[in-house]
Parts: sequence; structure tokens; C-alpha cells
Amino acid sequence: MSLRSLACIESLSRTCLHTSRVRLRHHPRPQPPTQVLQWGQNRHLSVLRLNPSLPRATSAVSSLTPSAPRLSRPSTCPSASFVRHCSYRRHNMCRLAGDTEHFGGANPDPTKGRELLPTNVIPRHYDVTLEPDFEKFTFEGKVVIDFDVQEETQSISLHTIEIDIHSAHVKSGDAVVTSSSAITYDESTQVSKIDLKDALSRGKVQLEIEFTGQLNDSMAGFYRSTYKKPDGSEGVLATTQMEANDCRRAFPCFDEPLHKANFTITLIADKHLTCLSNMDVASETEVSSKMSGTTKKAVKFQPTPLMSTYLVAFIIGELNYIETKKFRVPIRVYAPPSSNIEHGRFSLELAARTLEYYEKIFDAEFPLPKMDMVAIPDFAAGAMENWGLITYRVVDLMLDEAASGAAMKERVAEVVQHELAHQWFGNLVTMDWWEGLWLNEGFATLMSWLSCNHFYPEWKVWENYVADNLQSALGLDSLRSSHPIEVPVKRASEVDQIFDAISYSKGSCVLRMISTYLGEETFLEGVRRYIKKHAYGNTQTDDLWAALEDASGKPVRDIMSIWTKNVGFPVVQVTENAAENSIRVQQNRFLRTGDTKPEEDKVLYPVFLGLRTKTGVDESLTLTEREGVYKLADLDFFKLNANHTSIYRTSYTPERLAKLGQSAKEGKLTVEDRAGMIADAGALAVSGYQKTSGVLNLLKGFDTEASFVVWSEIIARVATVQSAWIFEDQAVKDGLEAFVKELVSERAHKLGWAFSDQDGHVEQQFKAMLFGAAGMAGDKEVIAAAREMFAKYKAGDKSAIHPNIRGSVFSMALKYGKTEEVSSFTSDDMTVILKLEQYDAIMDIFRTSTNTDERNTALRCIGRAKDPELIRRTLDFTLSNEVKSQDIYLPTSGLRSHAEGVEALFSWLTEKWPEIYKRLSGNPPILGSMITICTSSFAKAEQLEKVEKFFQDIDTKSFAQPLAQSKDAIRSKISWLQRDRDDVATWVKENGYKKASL
Repeated sequence: MSLRSLACIESLSRTCLHTSRVRLRHHPRPQPPTQVLQWGQNRHLSVLRLNPSLPRATSAVSSLTPSAPRLSRPSTCPSASFVRHCSYRRHNMCRLAGDTEHFGGANPDPTKGRELLPTNVIPRHYDVTLEPDFEKFTFEGKVVIDFDVQEETQSISLHTIEIDIHSAHVKSGDAVVTSSSAITYDESTQVSKIDLKDALSRGKVQLEIEFTGQLNDSMAGFYRSTYKKPDGSEGVLATTQMEANDCRRAFPCFDEPLHKANFTITLIADKHLTCLSNMDVASETEVSSKMSGTTKKAVKFQPTPLMSTYLVAFIIGELNYIETKKFRVPIRVYAPPSSNIEHGRFSLELAARTLEYYEKIFDAEFPLPKMDMVAIPDFAAGAMENWGLITYRVVDLMLDEAASGAAMKERVAEVVQHELAHQWFGNLVTMDWWEGLWLNEGFATLMSWLSCNHFYPEWKVWENYVADNLQSALGLDSLRSSHPIEVPVKRASEVDQIFDAISYSKGSCVLRMISTYLGEETFLEGVRRYIKKHAYGNTQTDDLWAALEDASGKPVRDIMSIWTKNVGFPVVQVTENAAENSIRVQQNRFLRTGDTKPEEDKVLYPVFLGLRTKTGVDESLTLTEREGVYKLADLDFFKLNANHTSIYRTSYTPERLAKLGQSAKEGKLTVEDRAGMIADAGALAVSGYQKTSGVLNLLKGFDTEASFVVWSEIIARVATVQSAWIFEDQAVKDGLEAFVKELVSERAHKLGWAFSDQDGHVEQQFKAMLFGAAGMAGDKEVIAAAREMFAKYKAGDKSAIHPNIRGSVFSMALKYGKTEEVSSFTSDDMTVILKLEQYDAIMDIFRTSTNTDERNTALRCIGRAKDPELIRRTLDFTLSNEVKSQDIYLPTSGLRSHAEGVEALFSWLTEKWPEIYKRLSGNPPILGSMITICTSSFAKAEQLEKVEKFFQDIDTKSFAQPLAQSKDAIRSKISWLQRDRDDVATWVKENGYKKASL
């Protein structure tokens, strides 16, 4: 699953004061150091039969690491109703492995303390029939489950939520063996226990259950999604989102990833509606609906390969589609009538190329007979990798290249490639339990960057990886309330809280680090062996390490288990001995709060030092102890963590940091080195290893920097200071804003803000970022240009604002309020009136635009208005029916850009808590993100106290980790301000930074 768009709150908080780089991606208390687990026997020995003619195309592999000197590393079709009788039959395209029998591998370890179903019976096949009622918002269903009875039993337990079971019978063939004597439900475990009149002996039987479910509006399970039709009426479609634990809302099942089975889905619907599922259509027949008494169609799909319940998917609704046959199997993009189906063309063509690319580098065919990708109007995540039927937020699949900027194009490409990578990592090979979530998400994240770099090398995504993915991982993992990559999960209710930057970003960074250690081709060879050995089965992390060890001959497990089983990462402090031309390095746990306790600092990480000197990069040096001393030829130039492929922060002396700043100007450091060095310096200031004034001086010295990625990190680091100082003296805040203006204005003017077809992908983003940063920092020329653009745009000239800078122009309109025609007015009352006009104009754009990207931009910007009346309107609007629950975070996130909004957000949360909880409790990830938005921007001790007091009597288990992380973030800012409040104030005054006149 693509990390939820609203799960990027950490990165939003770093950049909320600017309209610069904001990419939409998506905890237990610290534990004592854990012992590295000993290697055990493989539990699943499934073998994937591969196409012998498929080439092992090592030449197709794009580099996982940037090139650098190194020493030692080795056609549009409206669809009223359609049936796809795919020419590729299941026996040809979905062979499960010849004669090998696959059992999904339900063999849980009782010593783990997990909350699991009994294994007295094991499901092998589900035959599911469903019919939704679009008026009552319910559905009728029947499921027939083929079981292996493992031991004599008189009860069967399955997962259900909001399912009313009408009857349950056990059958053998056509004969009823026994029926239920009682059905009980445990709400805490979401388990229905069916007691049987007679005991079942070992063997094979069928359980037939008839039931009714709720076609809910919580974006979970089998749910309804609404959209506006071209004639203005409301359309409704039924769709699914099963991950992590919501297949149990659609039909009674064994809703655990270990219980792989085959699924045959039948959907009953009105004849004009499109029906989709994971597989291609087996048959379509007319049936008399028991629900309505009318004649409908029953669309039956081919049985799926072995897969987990969280990957089951089906959709019923009015959908249009486009198709390509450029890949070995047909690929389609579907969307409801509210979207222009041609906007799916970019994703469609990219999917064909990406699937072909993945087949080559993984040396394994995509095993299904078709691939469908569907835009869903209401969708909590960014996307979901359902096997053969991927579902997306509209904005993450449909791209109007004429009305969307370069950053959005990159976002869509990344999401599509992430989900397609899951077809192998997660779908074909699946973690055995949720603590292995990172095996799915870390791999898919890394592979999306790999494939994006392969198809779009001009985007230079590996440069951005350091400023984006790595910083997301290190940002969250620097909190005391972070969690290990392999986080222990005991019960289903805990799973949703680990879809975060640890599972996705840190997981992918660990994989990139081991790729660097092994060498890229060796790493990918290990991946190919992993896929072959465990296809259609379940795995644990050790299975991956074993495959990489087999391919490389290196002790991967011993090295990497320390990284995956322990929380946090180190800071490596560097001291120099000039007399001996040596450096001493020491590792300690890094915490953003700067108060690491001895008991939290016992883990010694294997730190790949990646030493860059004048002669290249030495990748052979690994720090495995607390300290180490390394001899260099000289100390003229060196830098650790070359290209920042390893997971740690580096703390240099102020003198060395200054020298590295000069080395950056001299071209001795790569883009990754420069961006990573700035990120490290900023993070070390937050935690007290360095003074904030020293970091600001370092940034000041990058005035000749030419890289978009480095500038994005510079702007983000100043924004981090501004967000922590949001409640401080206005003169200091004005001074920091003036500093930003001095940093970026000259380059912004030099690059300009006119866009043409000759602009490269990166250049477009660079122009847009500098334009937004300069304007929001008070650059008169930029503001005047934005005012002129907005006035024309408001008058009906939609070409007046380029999509790359739409958000910046909207934000400046709300911050500054004036237009050219009335710029002579200076009274506060007139400014408020003008801002009200701009606010209403942006709200009108949201209400009238048919472009999802434009609508989202409007939503995201309205929170920047800080007039009390407009803040109230924004918050009232957030809970209105106009804002879909999937988008509820957008208008509120903008309020975090000013102190008035931050205070108002928490007051709103406390006042509206019953309504907010009722609306979002069915989707804990969105609820958790709203908790983060409404609390984490505080920076004072009394504010932290208010947060703790409010939640002290509330059951917080469904959002315990986001809340803990918010409180940790507040504590880090409190400590930071206590240390450096006067330091920053003095620096601003001494450098003469003050509010610019407009």
C-alpha cells in the first residue's frame, strides 16, 4: 500500500511555512537491546515455475546508488457493462507451481503471544457471492469455505466486523454434516465463534455461511464511495479496502496473512454496472435478485492464486476505462464518470513498461491474466496493491498533464510503480505476520525509486532520496516513541499504527544500505532467489537475509538483524588527531530530544562508514564497536557516509563542518553529500549537539549552490527552525523570514517563474520552490507577480497560474490579501476584506473545479488565512459534508503555518472531539493523523500539559503511537528552545535581519 497521503505529517511539519518541497508519501516504548535471533529452518519451500524463455536481464537494472569514485565495492471505451473473457486462461497464466501443493503456511508460533485464530481448521478455498443494496447501503452474502480439519473440533472461529450471520452449515459434498448450535461474538478480538451440533473429524469439509453486511462509508472493508456525475447528481460505487484487517467486514474469513487460500468471487449487480475483481471473468449469467426481485447479472471470476485475505478486492459501479496491450497481459485504467478517463493515460502506459521491467529484474513473470488500476473517489490510503486490481486515490492515478505540475507527475509515477512492485513483494511473497510489514512496504518503496530512475533518469530521483525518504525515516526514528522496523504486533488493532515512515522509508533505507554493502547486482540476485523460493508462500525477515547470504556469501543476517530488530539509529561523533592523521569515531543512540539515557544506548550498530577522501570512497570500513580509530593519508579532506546510503547522523567539529562547507563550493561533494550534510547539521542542532546559529551560518554559506535538492534541504531546515519558533518573539520570527528572503530571492529572480516546454523536470520544480519560498518570505517582486496572476485567474484566465506554482500563488493571496487595483489601501479593515475576497475565491475554485489536483491545492491552502473569522470558517468547513473524510487533513494542515492556527486547531479538536471521533473512528490511520495535525505543532510546556490533560481520560489505543510521537515532538521543541532561544535571537539581531516592508 502506498504510504497514506496524510501520513506525511512529519515532512509537512518541516515545510509548512513554505510552499516548497512537500511530497505526499504516507509506537511502543523503547525496549532494551534484543539479542540477534538465531537462524532457523525455512518454513515455506514453495517453488515458482518460471518461464524458461524469460531472460535474466542484469543489464536492465538501474543503479541503486549514485555513481561516485569508490575503492572497494565490488484507446477510450465508455463502459456501461463489460465482461472480460481473457484469452489467457488460469491454467496458463496463474499456474501455482506445477504439481507442487501450496498451503499458505498457517503455522503460528504460540510463544509469540499473538492474538490469532485457532488452527483447528485451515481454509483452502473461499467461494464468495455478494450483492450490494445501493439504497439501504447493505449487502447480502454467502461464503462457502473449503477447510482442512486439522484436529477433531466442535467449533470454528472466524473474523467478522459488522456482519450478521444468518446461518452456518458444515457440508461434505451436497450433504449437510452438521449445523451451528450457537454463534457468539467477541467484539474485542472481532471473532465469531460457531459452535457445532456435532464434532468434526479430521479431513476436508465445507462451511457455508449466509450473512448481511454494512456497505459502510468508512473506507474500510466493502464500502461505498460517492462522486458527482456530469449532470450534477450523485453517483455511488461499491469498492473494497481490506488491508490491514478489514476483509472481515466483507465476509467471514480467517483474516490473517498466513492463511493464504484461493478465492472465487461472484458479484450480483444491475446489468449496466461494471463488476471487477482480482481475476478475469469466468462467466456472466442472469439471476433473479433475492434482494430486489428484479433480474440482475451474476459475474463470476476465475479463482485466484493462493493469496492472503487483505489482497482480495472487488468493485461494482459505473466505470469507464482505457486499455493497453503493450504488456504481455492486458492492462486497464478505470475511473467513474466524474473523471476524464484520458487522464489515466500516463499511468496506463507507465504500468505496461514497469511490469515488463520488474519481470526482467526479478526473473519472475507477473502471474495473473490481467492488471486493472481503478481511481476511487473515497480512498483512505494513497493506493492499495490488491493483486490484479489496484485501487488508488483519484489524484494518485489520474494525471492531467496540462493542469498538474512536475511534482505531481513524479508523485503519480512513484505511486503506480510502488503498487506494481507489490505484485511480487507482498502479493506473490507475503510476510507471515504484520511485524514483517516492512518486507512488503520497504521493498516496494525502494523498487519504486529504482524503476523511476530507470525510466526517468533526468528526474535524478536518487539525489532526492536523501532529502526525502532518508529524512522521513530519520525524522520519525529520532523520537523516543519510534519503533523497530520489525515491530512486535500482538493484535489486529495495532497494525494500522505501523503504516509509517519506519516500515516504508527506514525499511527501504535499510535495503538500500545492504545493497550498497553487497553490491547492486548481488543484492538483486539475492532478491531473485528469495522470490523463487517463497513464491505463493509466507516469509519472515530471516528468509530474506538467508537469500542474500546465499547470493553473497556474507553474514547478512548478523549485520542487518541489529538494524531491523532495534529501535533508533546512531549519531557518529568525529574527532581528529592532526598529529597522527587519524580520526576517532564514536556511536551513540540519537534522540531528537537530546536526552538519551544509558539504558537506551546499549545497542551497537554495524555502521558502514563510507569514508570519502580525495582518492575516492572506501566502503570497507564498518564500525561495530562503541569507538574506532581510523588512519587517513591526511586530514585535508574527508567526509563520512558518502552519498548518505547509511542510516546515521554525523557530528563534526565546527571547524570541520566549515571546511566541508568550503569543499561543497569546490565541487568535492556530491549532491547527496551536500544535502545530507545540511540535514545532519540541522537535526544535530535540534538535539543540542550543535548550536542553531552555527547551522544558520552554514546555510548562509551555500549562496552559490546550484542543486534543486540541496536548496530544498536548505529551505526545509530553516522551516524547521521557524516551526519551532512559531510562538516566539515576533521580531525573531520576522528576522528568520528575512533570512529566507535573502537566501532565495536572488536565485528565484535569476531562474524566474515563467515555465516553458524547454524546462526540464527538475528545473520546473526548482523554479516553483524558489518562487514560493521567496514570496512567502516577503519578496515584493514575487508577491506582485503572484497578485497579478491571481487576479487574472480569478477573472477566468486559467492559464494565468502555472500548475507548478498554483499553491504558492493561492498561499500568497491569502497571506498578503491585496491586489494591484487596490494596493493603495493600507487599513487593517481593508486588508481583512481583501483577504476575505481571496478566501472566497479559493473556496469557489474548490467547489467548481473538476481537476482533483487543483481542488486539493485549494483545500491545502485555505488554512493559511489567519484572520480569526477565516480560521473559524476553515474549521467549520473541515467537518462539513463538502470535505470527504479522506481529505479532512488538507484544510487543517494549512493552519499549522501560523501560531493562531495551531492554537485554534487544538481548541477545535477538544470542542469537536465527539464529532471528529465518530466520523473517523472507523479509519484509525486518518484519526491518528488528525491527532498529529492538531497537537504536534505546539512548542511550549504549558501546551504539552494541555494535550496530556485532554487525553488522560480518553481511550487512545487506536492512535496511541501518533499521540506519543506528537508529544515527543513537542518535548524536543521545548528542549531546543530552552537551549537556543537566546542564541537565535542574538544571531538574528547581529545579522541585521528584520521584517521587510511590503
